[in-house]
Amino acid sequence: MAPLGWLGIMRLGLVQTALGAIVVLTTATINRVMVVELALPAMLPGALVGLHYAVQVMRPLWGHGADRGGRLTPWIIGGMAALALGGFGAALALPVMQAHFISGLMLAILAFLLIGIGVGASGTSLLVLISKRVVDERRAAAATLVWVMMIMGFILTAGLAGHFLEPFSLERLVTVSGSVSGIAFSVTLLAVRGMEGASRDASQITPAQTDQSAPQQGFIAALREVWDEPQARLFAIFIFVSMMAYSAQDLILEPFAGAVFGFTPGQSTKLAGVQHGGVLLGMVLAGGLSTRLGISVAAATRLFTVGGCLASALVLIGLVGAALLGPDMPFRPLVFALGVANGAFAASAIGAMMRLVNAGHEKREGVRMGLWGAAQGVAFGLGGFCGAAAADIARALIASPVMAYAAVFIGEAALFLLSALLAERVARQAGGAAKPSPEAVLPPALLAQS
Repeated sequence: MAPLGWLGIMRLGLVQTALGAIVVLTTATINRVMVVELALPAMLPGALVGLHYAVQVMRPLWGHGADRGGRLTPWIIGGMAALALGGFGAALALPVMQAHFISGLMLAILAFLLIGIGVGASGTSLLVLISKRVVDERRAAAATLVWVMMIMGFILTAGLAGHFLEPFSLERLVTVSGSVSGIAFSVTLLAVRGMEGASRDASQITPAQTDQSAPQQGFIAALREVWDEPQARLFAIFIFVSMMAYSAQDLILEPFAGAVFGFTPGQSTKLAGVQHGGVLLGMVLAGGLSTRLGISVAAATRLFTVGGCLASALVLIGLVGAALLGPDMPFRPLVFALGVANGAFAASAIGAMMRLVNAGHEKREGVRMGLWGAAQGVAFGLGGFCGAAAADIARALIASPVMAYAAVFIGEAALFLLSALLAERVARQAGGAAKPSPEAVLPPALLAQS
């Protein structure tokens, strides 16, 4: 069978849309309800979200195993089933927690473990399937399209769920979450049906995919080889620090909106849509301006990676001002601007990832990408937990909740400044190490929530 065209790529992208639809409710709305409505410490949802990201430490092993081939569709469907059950279970845990805290906590832990397994299994297997079904020259553009479709899942779910959550009740949240999970799983079944047959067509498999010598070598040896590459190691450190900064705001932005600006659960859920809309615009701007500026791929990647990190730090300082000035400050525009800055840096960082994934030991692309994905996943987990924990500690030490949140945002801004310095070092070190394609800086960041 022929490689996938754009309609086929969009069809697989629906899996990412479904994934994003479930994830946005668990990391945004359910987190806020635990902190504000149930008056639980912010560290609790931070630890739960961190638990689901901790599973991502297995990504290098999945990358190593991806070179072995095998059936991918069952992993995508099974992963999405686990994710759907986990998303519904996380919402169901809230009324249980309200009635009997320990039972609800146990259910929440199980739910977030399922979410982590589901995101890792479905997202990683989907990437492998796309790489097998899409010709080389279209892979970067395919990643762009699939990532944008996941962002659209965030935006649409945040907007629609915010509407159906009013007037808010825990029972309504369970109903909305169950509906989203059911729809997402059904869309996944339709999206992957019949897709893997062509991926196993020998005429469509490249020599690199059929060569089994590298995959048969030990995983630990392969991982050690990649970690010993200075460029891959430095880039992994950059991803870790920047994703720490990126994710630390996720679990405190909605509680911040509720505590300082008096947002209702429905309003703060819509706020997540505002932020993700900014992320999408930032990605599109980074990709579009990169082609119009008339500069090299490497220079454009450097400009938007470093510039996006610096802009993110600046907007976070603006949120500190918003916390100090209170309701009179234009809060939503700042959240949108933060999304734009985050999207620009994330898009350009993935452009760098596409350029660097082939630089180093041959036949280690899966492990190399898996290492970077693990750095992202662990950083997201630690960032969410540390941001929430920092908010709890600051509120315990500082009488004013406004000043407590301001202190946390300043810490996040400092991490983005460090990320900018690391990005500059990566750019200098990369030099001409990889030969980029014209599509290398298209705006997606496929690994950022998958």
